[in-house]
Amino acid sequence: MKILEKYILKENLQPFIISLIVTTFVMLFDRILDLLNLIIEKKLDIVTIVSIFSLSLPFMLALTVPMAVLLAAIMSFGRLSVDNELVAFKSCGINIYNLLKSTIIAAFLLSIFMIYFNNAVLPETNHKLRNMMIKANYRKPVTAIKPGVFTEVKKYTIYAKDRIEDELVGVLIYNRENSKFPETISAEKGKIFLSDGGNSLQAVLYNGQMHERDAKNPSKYSIYNFEKFTLNLPDLGYKFNDAESDHRGDRELSSKAMWEIIEKKEKNIISSQENLKKYTEKLALVNPDSLKPEKSKKEKKKYKNMINMEQDRITRSEKDIRRYKVEIHKKYAIAVACLVFVLVGAPIGMMTKTSGVGMAFSVSAIIFMIYYAILSGGEDLADRGTIEPWFSMWISNIVLGIIGIYLVIMSVKENKVINLQEVLVNFKDKVFALVKRKK
Repeated sequence: MKILEKYILKENLQPFIISLIVTTFVMLFDRILDLLNLIIEKKLDIVTIVSIFSLSLPFMLALTVPMAVLLAAIMSFGRLSVDNELVAFKSCGINIYNLLKSTIIAAFLLSIFMIYFNNAVLPETNHKLRNMMIKANYRKPVTAIKPGVFTEVKKYTIYAKDRIEDELVGVLIYNRENSKFPETISAEKGKIFLSDGGNSLQAVLYNGQMHERDAKNPSKYSIYNFEKFTLNLPDLGYKFNDAESDHRGDRELSSKAMWEIIEKKEKNIISSQENLKKYTEKLALVNPDSLKPEKSKKEKKKYKNMINMEQDRITRSEKDIRRYKVEIHKKYAIAVACLVFVLVGAPIGMMTKTSGVGMAFSVSAIIFMIYYAILSGGEDLADRGTIEPWFSMWISNIVLGIIGIYLVIMSVKENKVINLQEVLVNFKDKVFALVKRKK
């Protein structure tokens, strides 16, 4: 039996590795297309580019590993079915459960590893990637100014006719601090730099004019000519330095760290509920018929504002709790999907009787898209508070797990054999016939 188990694992290992490489490469290629504009505009060096893609790999693997398991299960058991090896195993008294045993154990161990990966490795790489992307985006601030487009930066509006390399041509800057008479600066050319650790922009302008109108005396209009003028645009709210930011989003935290945050949020809710009760009681005690109606009115308004503030705090805390719980359950649900996909993929491979890569990839892509669509939809509903976070993340695994178990039982009983290739060909012929008939 050990020889058989090794044989089945070997049959699954090769297609798993190939599938993992192919699916990861597809996602990586899609990532390249997304980052291509940033790479070209910011002129990122090769080290930064490699670092960005290296740090992007872990969150891709979190998705491609379960998909590769599904694809490998369909391909390996499909080949066993096509080559009639399943018939040979059954004739020797080896049932489907024994054939699936080693694959299910391997998938279970892989799920355990992915739980560790999603909690230990993925948050750290996501955090480093976010910091690197922030630095890359602020690498060349001049690229944020699009030629022929008015760009708003705090109280300033910047316009440039053209941009040649790192230099702006035909620059107009409006200072909207004085909304009635905005200060206008025009220049033949200029450059923009980051300063103050990325919290400020510095525009160095050449050969231009500054136009000002006195708000108190509108008839007074001043024009200043300059050969070089430096304009500082401070306090942009983008403060960062060479050290990595300590702030972490939900995808940059482990489950343990998120549970700690949830506990704090729940304590905040209890505190806010106590304050809410206290302010409501005080509001009820305010006497509107007192000798000082103005004072009563102010007291009433004060307590109403405090009640609204506490209600807002409770709403925000509850929303954050739902968001963190969704992310916690997602880490585990996607990891356990490795086991679920074996239960679904193995019987589908046996029943379709196809060892073709194209057919296996098509079927697995459809299954994974359905799985991910349910997962994404559930996440959105859970964030809104429509359904429970745990249910939103586990419903895909529950449904596919039940379907997988049912298909395994069907395969054991040999109730039905699906020739998926024939089904798809027939479907295609019917579609073409329907289109031809309509024409």
